[in-house]
Order: sequence, then C-alpha cells, then structure tokens
Amino acid sequence: MYQKNLCSIHKRLLHITSFKSKSIYINCTNIPKPVGFSPYTEEALAVQLASILQACADPSVLLQGRQVHAQTIVNGICKNSVLGTKILGMYVLCGSFMDAKNMFYLLELWYAAPWNFMIRGFSMMGWFDFALLFYFKMLGYGTSPDKYTFPYVIKACGGLNNVNLGKLVHDTIQVMGFEMDVFVGSSLIKLYGENNCIDNARCLFDKMPQKDCVLWNVMLNGYVKNRDSDNAMGMFREMMNSETKPNSVTFACILSVCASEAMISFGTQLHGLLVRCGLEMVSPVANTLLAMYSKCQCLFDARKLFSTMSRTDLVTWNGMIAGYVQNGLMGEALYLFREMISAGLKPDSITFSSFLPSVSESASLKQCKEIQGYIIKHGVPLDVFLKCALIDIYFKCRNVAMALKIFNQSTALDVVVCTAMVSGFVLNGMNRDALEIFRWLLQEKMRPNSVTLASVLPACAGLAALKLGKELHGYILKHRHDRRCYVGSAITDMYAKCGRLDLAFEFFRRMNDKDAVSWNSMITSCSQNGKPEEAIDLFRQMAMRGTKYDCVSISAALSASANLSALHYGKEIHGFMMRGVWGYGLDGALCLHTLFVYMTKVKSKSVQFHMNAGVWGTYLGVALVHDNFVLVKWCIKENFDMDPHNAGYNVLPTDLLPKGLCY
Repeated sequence: MYQKNLCSIHKRLLHITSFKSKSIYINCTNIPKPVGFSPYTEEALAVQLASILQACADPSVLLQGRQVHAQTIVNGICKNSVLGTKILGMYVLCGSFMDAKNMFYLLELWYAAPWNFMIRGFSMMGWFDFALLFYFKMLGYGTSPDKYTFPYVIKACGGLNNVNLGKLVHDTIQVMGFEMDVFVGSSLIKLYGENNCIDNARCLFDKMPQKDCVLWNVMLNGYVKNRDSDNAMGMFREMMNSETKPNSVTFACILSVCASEAMISFGTQLHGLLVRCGLEMVSPVANTLLAMYSKCQCLFDARKLFSTMSRTDLVTWNGMIAGYVQNGLMGEALYLFREMISAGLKPDSITFSSFLPSVSESASLKQCKEIQGYIIKHGVPLDVFLKCALIDIYFKCRNVAMALKIFNQSTALDVVVCTAMVSGFVLNGMNRDALEIFRWLLQEKMRPNSVTLASVLPACAGLAALKLGKELHGYILKHRHDRRCYVGSAITDMYAKCGRLDLAFEFFRRMNDKDAVSWNSMITSCSQNGKPEEAIDLFRQMAMRGTKYDCVSISAALSASANLSALHYGKEIHGFMMRGVWGYGLDGALCLHTLFVYMTKVKSKSVQFHMNAGVWGTYLGVALVHDNFVLVKWCIKENFDMDPHNAGYNVLPTDLLPKGLCY
C-alpha cells in the first residue's frame, strides 16, 4: 500500500504545471554592511568564501564551516544564491541536518540546487523516505528537477526496494531527456540490476551512446548480484574487447564470479593479467583474489599471495582466517588469529565471526569464555553476526545457559539471532524449546527466512510432529521458500522421520533443483526406513544425473547394500568409490560401511584403505560374528600395535577361548 501511495503521489505531482508560490526566506538586508562595500567587492568576497566552503565539506571541519557562514552574515551577503547553496551543501556533507534545514528555508527554492542537496543528504544518510518526500515537495513547489536530482532519487527508490516507483521516475527522466546521461543511466541500471530486473538494465545499457568504466562495472555487478555468471563472464569479455579499460573494481567483481563458481583456471589467468596491469597489490583486488583462492580450496596459493602482499589490512587478515575456516583447517585459523594480534591489529566483529567456528570445532568452553572476555574488554561491537557466532559456539559446547544469556541480553533481536537459537536448540536435542523460539518469532511479527524454516523443520522431525511439519510446509509453499535446495532437503527429511516416506518421495520428485544434500537426505531416509532397494536406485540416479556424490551418499548406499546382504550392490558402489575423488584415502566411516558389504569375503591382505583403531575394532567384531579366527588374530595384532594401552583388547581374547582360539 505504501509503495502504491508513493507512485500515485508521483503521478499527480507531475501534472502540476502552474503552481506558484512566494519563496520563503529571511530578509538579511537589515544587517549593516561595512562602509564602502561595493557590489564588485561583494561578488569577489562571495567567490572567495564559496571556494573556502568547498574545503569544509567534512564533519571534522564543521566548526570552520560555521565560521565562514557567520562571515556571510556579518558582511551582508547572505542573500547571494550561489553562496547560500554552497553553505547548504557544506552542512549536508558534514551531516549537520538541523543547520542544513534552517539554511534550506532561507534560500530561493525556484531552482533545483537546494533541493538536490537535501535529497542527496537524505540518501547518503539512508533516510530514503525523507529523500523521496523532498523530491515530491520539489515537484509540488513547481521546481523542475535537473540531471543532478535523479541519481539520488533513484538511489532512494532502490534503498526502499520500490522498483515500481523507480520505473515511474524513469518515465519522467525519458520525458525530460536525461536518460542518456551517464550518471542518471548508471543509477537506473544499478536500480534494475539490484531488484531482479536485469533485462531492463541490459536494455538501457545497450542504448547508452557512451559507456565509461563505471557504466560497465554497474552492469557487470548487476549480473553478479543476480548470480548470472554466464552473462557476467560475457559482459567482461565484451568490456575487454571494447575501448574501455577495466579497473580494480572490474577485476574485483569478476574475481567474485570465479570464487562463487570455483573457476580456478580462469581466476589464475586473471591473476596473471592483474600482474601485467600492476593491479595485483591494490587492496580490494588482492582481497578478492585471496577469497577466490580460498573458496576454490587452493589454500597454498592463497597463503603464498598473503605472504607476498606488501600491505595487509584487517580485511586481508579476515579473508585469510575465513579461508582456513571454510576449508576445515581450524588449527591454522587459530594460529593466524594469534599472529594477527601479535602484529598489532585489532580484530573486529567480522574477525570474530570468521574465527569463532574454529573454536566451536574443538568445543573448548574455556576458550569460548576467554574470547567473549576479550570482546567485552576491548569494546568490540556486538553486531548480529558476532552474536550469532557466540550463540553458536556455546551451543556446540553444550552450554545452553550462556547462549540463552547472550540472547536475553540482546536489545535488538532479529530473525538471524532467532535462527541461531533455533539451530542451537535442535543441535542439543531441545526440540520443544526450538519451536517455542519459532512461535515467539512469529508473535513478534518477524518474518522467518528460508534458513529459519530449514532450521525449525528438524525440530518437528525430532518430535515426530507431522501436523506441525505439514503446517510449516504450507507456510514454505505460500512464501515460496521451497525453491531453496536446503529447505527441500529439510522437508523430505522431516516427512521421512515422521514415518511418511511416501510424502517425502512425492515432494522430492517435484523438486526442480536437487543438489547433493537433497539426494543424500532422500537416500539416507530410504536406507533408514527399510527401503534399501529404493536407496540404491536413487544413488544410481544421482550418479547418472551428474550430481557429485560424497561420503554421505556412499555411506547411505553401502548401508542399504548391507541391509540387503547384497554383495553385488556393494561391489557396484565400491566401484563408484574407486572412480571418485577419494581413491584409497577413504575415512573410517566409508571403510566401516564397505566392511559390512564384504563381511564374508574380506581377506587379511586385501584391505588397502587407511585404517585406524576404530575401524580395526569394527573388523574384529565382524570377524567374531562370522567365526573367522584368522581375521580375529590379525585384527587383535593390529589393534595392539596401534593402541597397546587399550584395556578392551586385553579382555576380548578371554571371551574367545571357548570358541577354540588359542591366544
């Protein structure tokens, strides 16, 4: 309704053509001028003061700006329109809106400059409602906007996500002939690109007669925001073939595409181009390059780049720490965090948000409290992400009381923090508490996002609350959250754990996009619910469709094979394992499942996997079940060699004596 009202107001104001009013200002003629003050010297003084005001457009020199303003009043030149507008601009850029408002109403308002400064100031401060209000007042006053008005009006439309009003403003721009202006055009392209109207953005981009680097970057960034990597790469190639040379912003933008799509080969080529252009060490480019290598799991290259950087800022350190965490190298992340503090850099909330997952992996409650103490002692701002990170590590350390304390101390709660609480309660098996938080979230008129819904569905599964799960499914469909793969996986898992495998199958078949998690969820559900043949069939479909299977997929399929006691299925899946990326470097879980398939066929010299004490113990148990005493001897020997202080292996042989085994 609010957006519709804005659009209707805009339409009505555009029809006002004959509105006239007297200007509103305070007459300054009663202030005495110095004797002999001629018009020529008045104009010269105004020019001098205007040039001084340009240097005062910063909050740190607001006092000096006010002194210049006082000089205009003392010298009686406060009615000079150009100088008055400069003073207004100075107050706006210094962020002193009370002074700006007072100055605004002293000026002639029949020309656009004063209005432009006010609209610009409100847009810069993020007060987009007020920016549009002054734009409407400008139209109602009868003042005609110019090409400097519209970029900030369009920015306000984008800030409010009101693309419909932006389109009406675009119509006005076309009528007034400003559409082909580079600044106006780039603002419109940015609006369309960031509000899922990428076709409108491309149409306008193609019409622009002159395309500078900023315009290319805005269009490229639009494709990146819409996750259209193919068109983003095409746009970059077009730019390289044009007369416009890419700058650091261009490379940072296209490197982010390489990072998200794991295009390490193209990213490496870009790195070489950056070296030739001399942009490799420009801070934004270097940081994006570092992120690209980290996300593509090339941590050696990332660390090498980090070590060769002549200047490293906080963003660089944060990126390197985040790279280690994303790749599961928690020890290295912790070491780098300590190294960062030793280098004299003060970590911020982003540092801790990146670093805290490495602490949660070790589940050290003492470390958690030390880090929280450091945050409080050094006054690190406790923003949403840092709150969530602290809540997460306390839940993983099984300290629910501390997580609740942080949650209750939060003055401004939002969906993200509530989602962290829901996930934490589910992790600790406190499903009813998770549902209570979710109900409170709805009562507070917060709108749950897709992550919230994917987090609360396991609580329904844990309680076998099928009715509530169906209600959540209806809410998800109504608000179109089912398009996310992880939400779909949570729905299928919920139905399966509530005993409705038929509903899980029905929803799974309707899913358009299925990632590895979706397939794994369904394969595991079938395997655990007495449908081993369906699980194996799903695994085959997953492999045939080109979805990259992982340890979870193979573990579930091997479990299904074991349940069927079907050796040929096990051999088939074993073949997938060997053709996969693991080779013989499989972890203990996969060896364990492989064992159950080959339980009657295993030979003492045929095991080529990396074995640990847990896996040897499992082999020993299976050998006992099948009275394979040759294998029992071998397993006992390996267990003693690997873990000689384990008392369990000293007790086992006593139980074997009645079976005829001479220990």
